[in-house]
Amino acid sequence: MKRNHFLFTAGLLCCLFPFVSAPVALLAGIFIVSIAGHPFEQHSAGITRLLLQISVAGLGFGVPVTAALQAGAAGWWLAAGSVVVTLAAGWFAGRLFHLPKRTTALVAVGTAICGGSAIAATAPVIKAREEEIAVALITVFILNAIALVVFPWIGQLLSLTQEQFGFWAAIAIHDTSSVAGAAQKYGMVALQIATTVKLIRALWIIPLTAGIGWIKHRTLKSLRVPWFMLVFAVAVLLNAWLPLPDFFTKDIVAVCHRLLVVTLFWVGASLTPKLLRRAGWRPLLMGTSVWIFIAAISLWVICKTM
Repeated sequence: MKRNHFLFTAGLLCCLFPFVSAPVALLAGIFIVSIAGHPFEQHSAGITRLLLQISVAGLGFGVPVTAALQAGAAGWWLAAGSVVVTLAAGWFAGRLFHLPKRTTALVAVGTAICGGSAIAATAPVIKAREEEIAVALITVFILNAIALVVFPWIGQLLSLTQEQFGFWAAIAIHDTSSVAGAAQKYGMVALQIATTVKLIRALWIIPLTAGIGWIKHRTLKSLRVPWFMLVFAVAVLLNAWLPLPDFFTKDIVAVCHRLLVVTLFWVGASLTPKLLRRAGWRPLLMGTSVWIFIAAISLWVICKTM
């Protein structure tokens, strides 16, 4: 086996183990290809797209709709308002920094809904290229890492209650894992509120991807809902209406989460130094500016109303 095949395969197999996180997998893909090259470059785009679709479809079994329905009106209105405002701010920032439409869309939905999962769901709908997906994911992962450390510190500095912090973390942090991590540091009440409201934000994946598909085709007659989003929706409904055993749904979600980590390794492998230089600093600056804007606005609204 050639050296580049061996290193790539070894990195891919390591991603199957739970100790390898999503950011680590992404960085590992970048590192291995930068030193040994990509042995499967011609097949990379198709494999990445298929893995993304399968991962998102199966994650529907992990969406407990009943918990979202039990959230108060404040949680629903805050989530809806934040998604709309963030998407609008993302569109404006994308134009301000002269970013390509697909990069703008991926960073905006990742910031507005649920980070990497939203990017993974949206990318196949808009036919985003691997480097566009990778740039958006890197932007979201960097901001998630910052939020995990900074948000609890700001909450304590401003003397936020656990309820206020839970709502703020759910609205202003991207990925569910980072929302839960930041809220857990603040307290169990904050964690419970944050995970529930974050779930409401995540449910926006379905109407958003359908809306993007409609805009892309301009007519409902030619609208084709992606198969993986149909499977995602069916999985959500089955999980809500049928008494599915926990071991069944938890196993599917665990496999799909791990599959998403493997996918991120493939995405990282497509992000060469040349592509990074081509992407430049503008996507990160766009994502950061939108994130700071929505974090400040949501914090002001929460402090005024709660």
